[in-house]
Amino acid sequence: MEQRRLGNRKVGAIGFGAMSFGGMFGATDEATSLRCLDAAVDAGISHFDTADIYGMGVSEEVIGNWGRQDVHLATKCGIINGPPRAVRNDEAYIRNCLEESLRRLRREHVDLYYIHRRQPEIPIEDLAGTMARLVEEGKISGYGLSEVAPSTVRRAHAEYPLTAVQNEFSLWTRMPQLGLIQTCKELGVALVAFSPLGRGMFGREPLKRDFRVGIDFRDTNPRFLEPNFSANLCAVAPFRALCAARGWTVPGAALGWVLGQGDHIIPIPGTRTAEHLGDWKIPDLSTSDLAEIDSILPAGFAHGDRYGDHQMAFVERYC
Repeated sequence: MEQRRLGNRKVGAIGFGAMSFGGMFGATDEATSLRCLDAAVDAGISHFDTADIYGMGVSEEVIGNWGRQDVHLATKCGIINGPPRAVRNDEAYIRNCLEESLRRLRREHVDLYYIHRRQPEIPIEDLAGTMARLVEEGKISGYGLSEVAPSTVRRAHAEYPLTAVQNEFSLWTRMPQLGLIQTCKELGVALVAFSPLGRGMFGREPLKRDFRVGIDFRDTNPRFLEPNFSANLCAVAPFRALCAARGWTVPGAALGWVLGQGDHIIPIPGTRTAEHLGDWKIPDLSTSDLAEIDSILPAGFAHGDRYGDHQMAFVERYC
């Protein structure tokens, strides 16, 4: 697999997002998750991403039970699951969360530690100072921010260099193209793209609207509610046809498009099963291929917002 820089290391150009191990999109079990992790390593994936809120620690526990110490590992803190949903970025809270994550992960340190959402009341320079102290103490190798504005990235990086910024980025979520991708490139910061397959919209087969009520958050997500859901399926259909005609898998082409937007971008698709990893084979997309995909799915084509209002409360908006 192609390698891309993440901090002072190189990792596989495609990472792995482990949110689904916490049961966020459907039933799972540890044995299936462990097989999936092994298959990911066999496929050349070396960077794995989780968070304390994924299944309220379940995803971290699975990775801890996996026991691999030779992979590059990221986790996050900062979101307090409600109701009401809240965020905390104070140093005492971050330190407590990190110790709990390390216990579940069965590690003495983590390679990359993200603040999952920024608490506006705490100056970003103070937050960067907290993360710098964790680096100096050997608790983490680097730190990242998630869902923040380019201006926040610049301020944090000036205080203490960032390793990565994580943001949703895919064919149907293009906000990072309005400044975040460029800022990260300029500063030498990796952009880690979560949900690069549109939470299943760019999966092997067209989605069906059979999400688990009250568990799968897509059940109330604007893009997956009617009439948006049907409109989005129709919009994506020509892209599926193009993939079929070229012999590409739909997930592989969608990931290839994300990779083609910058050599500092690392997408982290997720899955619950090893079988889906075969769909992530990246085709060799030419400049004309990327342009054709853009013509079929232009920026802004999606129907509906990417989050509901309650989930947008702590996402920094800058355009």
